[in-house]
Amino acid sequence: MAAAAGLTLLALGVPSAAAAPDFDDQGYLDSTARCSSTNTAIEFGSTEASRVAICAGPDGDYQYRGVRVRDGARLILSAERTDSGAFVAENEGVEYTVAAKSLIISIGEKVIREEPWVDFHTPGSTTSTTPSTSPTKTAPLPPPLPAEEGGGG
Repeated sequence: MAAAAGLTLLALGVPSAAAAPDFDDQGYLDSTARCSSTNTAIEFGSTEASRVAICAGPDGDYQYRGVRVRDGARLILSAERTDSGAFVAENEGVEYTVAAKSLIISIGEKVIREEPWVDFHTPGSTTSTTPSTSPTKTAPLPPPLPAEEGGGG
């Protein structure tokens, strides 16, 4: 009986996986994948495992702001725009490429992981979409993790 009551309390304390993250033109609310008020969001999106925002500063520099969904690990790096229009950020030999169809994580020429977008936005344009080429979603991403709270600075 006590175990059943404990499971009920646990179930009530876990956010619903059906709740998609809220966003505005700066990125995902209460998330590291959000540009500060002094920066402009160029694009932002979610994969099954990550949330990412590319921000442009007042000086024209780009910033990659990413968070791993499963544990809230954050990564904020300088980024560069490639000739193809993608954005690349590098951290200790690992490259994070924000491309039109996916987030690509690689070391040198070796792709470690390619994560297709399940949600992608380009503020100020009509291209904010859920890509039709993405795999069938079984459930939307959960709301931001507690580790992400206040990550918008």
